[in-house]
Amino acid sequence: MSVLLSDVVSGSAVGLRGRLWRLTAAELRAAAIEASAEVLRLEAVRVAVVDELSLRPDDQVIAGRGVGCWLAANTMLQVRDGKKIAALGAALRPFPAVAARFDVGDCSFEHAVLIVAFCESPPKGMPEEALPRCIDLLLAAASGVEATTTKVRNVIATLERVFESDEIPPAEDTDRNELRIASTLNGRVVVRGEFDALTGEMLLSALSNLTMPTPAPDGTPDSRSAAKRTADGFTELIRRYLDCAKTGTDGGQRPHVNVHINARDLAEHRDCAATSAAPGGGVAVSDLDVGHMPWLGPLSVSQTRLLGCDCFLSTVLLDDHGAPLDAKPGKRLVSAEQRVALIARDKGCAFPGCTCVPAWTDAHHIRHWANGGPTVMNNLVLLCRSHHRLMHRKAGFVGKWEIRIGVDNKPWFIPPTSIDPQQHPRPANTTFKT
Repeated sequence: MSVLLSDVVSGSAVGLRGRLWRLTAAELRAAAIEASAEVLRLEAVRVAVVDELSLRPDDQVIAGRGVGCWLAANTMLQVRDGKKIAALGAALRPFPAVAARFDVGDCSFEHAVLIVAFCESPPKGMPEEALPRCIDLLLAAASGVEATTTKVRNVIATLERVFESDEIPPAEDTDRNELRIASTLNGRVVVRGEFDALTGEMLLSALSNLTMPTPAPDGTPDSRSAAKRTADGFTELIRRYLDCAKTGTDGGQRPHVNVHINARDLAEHRDCAATSAAPGGGVAVSDLDVGHMPWLGPLSVSQTRLLGCDCFLSTVLLDDHGAPLDAKPGKRLVSAEQRVALIARDKGCAFPGCTCVPAWTDAHHIRHWANGGPTVMNNLVLLCRSHHRLMHRKAGFVGKWEIRIGVDNKPWFIPPTSIDPQQHPRPANTTFKT
């Protein structure tokens, strides 16, 4: 690291903006990454110090109504944030594996909070001996630059459904569903509600195509916010229902909700699925016997079986690696059967680090159709529109990403030398999606 770059990371931000022009783009990227690592390090230091202070409070801390309130009173933090810091320090004590990963900066504050909350209140159907393996799964999802809150929450939701108990999981408890619709003084309507995961899946599936950005005829990008697009889509959904719905008819077609589950898991439920081991001796989330919805993720086996009693069942044949076998090649356009198989394999945009859901993806030919690339599973991959454009040489982008199907029959991404001079292959973004 150059002297100037070291000063950027370790020095003050006062006057910094006027000096950043001297750094190259590569140095700016390095500074941003180094500063982010420093933030994680200092966050862990603060949690440790505050926790030790909570164990040995002095008169100032006692007078400040606890270490969290004292910290907020002596810093620019809000009281709720000070209390969160103190609470995390206390919660990490019984779980040294989580604390160790947090202390070295390989787990963010938010992810550590989620993990210890799961450890403190595990599913009632989970045996005590399963907790260490569950912690390994959660730490794997929370570690590294590809960690996202979505992945951590997805693993937590999966584990909650693996260890089913007599109690209905909160995400599947329809008795908690609420929808409040009230008019305001200015004549508008306020809608507030909370639904179970299955109802939410139906709603998101119904809104999917209605809420996507729509460019103007001249190509101008859609200027609406995500909230505005959702409101417009919801309005259109109601209009279509009132125009086309066949009300008063019983036994119509089931809502179009896609749930993926292994056939053996649908047939019989293992006692403790968290004991499944991955090829390296670790634990793979994909081995856990739960259903999976494209929008809201895991669904318990019991709820999946309930849906399976009255549904349209499609089968996708998988190989030993869990990759779908081919389905009806021969045309340029991907068939409905192939798209179902692609969703089962890629779970959404396969580009590393992307969390785009299947409904907003395109089927991309790895070897272009015009160059003789066939429409077969080993030449197809799901990509969101942004990453699809990237694969077709996005304007201003130097280099080109390559996609190859590995020995596991799943896509691997090879970055250009401008991103990784060694061009190490990166797995598709399906590691923690079930």
